[in-house]
Amino acid sequence: MNTATDLFSYRKFWAKRFGPAPQLPTCRAEMDALGWDACDIVIVTGDAYVDHPSFGMAIIGRLLEAQGFRVGILAQPDWTSAEDFKRLGRPNLFFGVTGGNMDSMVNRYTSDRRIRSNDAYTPGGEADKRPDRCVTVYSHRCREAFKEVPIVLGGIEASLRRIAHYDYWSDTVRRSVLVDAKADLLVYGNGERQVVEIAHRLAAGVAIAELTDIRGTAFLRKTLPEGWTELDSTQVDTPGPLAAPVDPYQEAPPACATESAPKASGVLRFERRRAIDPARAVIRLPAFEAVKVDTVLYAHASRVLHQETNPGNARALIQRHGDREVWINPPPIPLTTQEMDGVYGLPYSRLPHQSYGGDKIPAFEMIQHSVTIMRGCFGGCTFCSITEHEGRIIQNRSEDSIIRELEAIRDTSPAFTGHISDLGGPTANMYRLACKDPKIEAACRRPSCVYPGICKNLDTDHGPLIKLYRRARALPGIKKITIGSGLRYDLAVESPEYVKELVTHHVGGYLKIAPEHTETGPLSKMMKPGMGTYDRFKALFDQYSKEAGKEQYLIPYFIAAHPGTTDADMLNLALWLKRNGFRADQVQAFLPSPLATATAMYHTGKNPLHRIGRDSEDVYIPRNMKQRRLHKAFLRYHDAENWPLLREALKRMGRADLIGNGKHHLVPSWQPAGTGVQPEGARAVRKSQPFRTQHTGLPPLGGKPGKPARKGKK
Repeated sequence: MNTATDLFSYRKFWAKRFGPAPQLPTCRAEMDALGWDACDIVIVTGDAYVDHPSFGMAIIGRLLEAQGFRVGILAQPDWTSAEDFKRLGRPNLFFGVTGGNMDSMVNRYTSDRRIRSNDAYTPGGEADKRPDRCVTVYSHRCREAFKEVPIVLGGIEASLRRIAHYDYWSDTVRRSVLVDAKADLLVYGNGERQVVEIAHRLAAGVAIAELTDIRGTAFLRKTLPEGWTELDSTQVDTPGPLAAPVDPYQEAPPACATESAPKASGVLRFERRRAIDPARAVIRLPAFEAVKVDTVLYAHASRVLHQETNPGNARALIQRHGDREVWINPPPIPLTTQEMDGVYGLPYSRLPHQSYGGDKIPAFEMIQHSVTIMRGCFGGCTFCSITEHEGRIIQNRSEDSIIRELEAIRDTSPAFTGHISDLGGPTANMYRLACKDPKIEAACRRPSCVYPGICKNLDTDHGPLIKLYRRARALPGIKKITIGSGLRYDLAVESPEYVKELVTHHVGGYLKIAPEHTETGPLSKMMKPGMGTYDRFKALFDQYSKEAGKEQYLIPYFIAAHPGTTDADMLNLALWLKRNGFRADQVQAFLPSPLATATAMYHTGKNPLHRIGRDSEDVYIPRNMKQRRLHKAFLRYHDAENWPLLREALKRMGRADLIGNGKHHLVPSWQPAGTGVQPEGARAVRKSQPFRTQHTGLPPLGGKPGKPARKGKK
């Protein structure tokens, strides 16, 4: 693995003399109270300002403050003009622009493209406090306010839109957000390393245009610099026939992009005709103008990008947009444990900004007593954005650092009652899991360490996590610790001792896990394990719950309308739900977020998990809204509103035998008065919440009645 400058080894900027602020200022009066005449950096965010390490703007703001810079926050500014962007005055170094903890389009719209009625990151849950594609809008307003100040984009919205990407809400391929926002630099992934280096180099007088060598950043340039070798993307991932209807690079296509290309191996390989230094090689992706109109080239570009995400071996990428090139440097080097401890040990107030008064911020209410113990995920689920943003290398905090944060919550949080809601991160149980050999890890290009099976080189020892759990719950004043992060049960079954520890001490009656589906077709497109692994985990869960004398339930999550999912797949899932006595309260349909592999499948109908060509594997896509509603209806087979739609589908599928009033039927033949008769689109959309199920207590198909279930919790 490449080395990086330690985050906390930089010489502090002169403004360190002011010391840490109780909360970073959001207006001139607060700056005056701190004795500041100006901010060095102003962070513009689509979220309300919460000074808590679960919020990106707080981490970046406090980290820059620790480097000696004066940092102000413009949280959810009025974007209808540039006036609110002048509130803190002209920043001396740069504007940092982020959409917040979520992509602004995902935040505002449901998977059916309907506007959500609330925003969990806004005081009072109020909607419409941020614009669509707010990174772009905020960047334009910053430029209007202070034309000469550099603009640096960051956060998940920027990460997922760093190259040409499919945009579900407009159903088009859009340009890199760097182009549309007219910004100077884009930071992707966890941004600590990049932002600290950018700040110090700008403070030293380096021009923003000269910052072209920072890992984890993207920028625009006109020409390829000297000393670099350009590799066509078809050289590093040889596709099948790519007889494109348009010229993908606005130049003569390389020989390997024609029908006479050598037989593809389906794996990444270096160009072997001459010695090439990977550190000075850049891979040219098909141009924006090409991927916009050619779905096969889009799928090919997606595949190549995902093969260049390992910091140990990734190369720079370049993609032409008109007369300019979007240049993407390799991903940032993951933080060390010492650096992670430093980041999470900064002087956060752990509270929303005082200006919000008593207004509750739903996202804060949910996470205020949770603790992040790790970052990253090597699961590689194709519908998830963690790989594109945080990467698959796990970054861990030390046990002592985590314990100190638990003690801080106990001793300082006014709302703490003794319950810690989570010890986790992107997953619950990847803490301190890694490749057994760092050299193998640095060379690996697999998109997942656990699919189609757990890699033999992966250390699955849950011992350090068990030790952490035991030490944490032994703290005086800590009454209960539940685990709220998503559990990788395929890893958990490798450690029955961990499952026992979890089930005995850290489950609050219900444990949510995510099989996502029961059928092989969609599971293979998700890169998720089969239901046999779920059954193994459930057996352990039931065994240890019984041994602990506790009545506890597994609550499985499922996704409707994922690429690769047929109507028959959803029917089989519905039958599984009924057979096992589950009723879905609220359902989740696949939402194609920018840059995800599953989104490439949705847009192109091709499978980037395998080599791409005109004749490569086609993926079935449930695309139209009627079919998407049907797939959600299968998950809520018990809802009378869905019965007419399900009856129609079952008859069309030749499964009218499932319509009737017996215990073996999926839907009844009768219809309650006043249900299932509203015109299409008339029914109010449910507030968007994660998919959840509850055990019904009803008899499974052909089985005996179970015990009455307690009501499911959110």
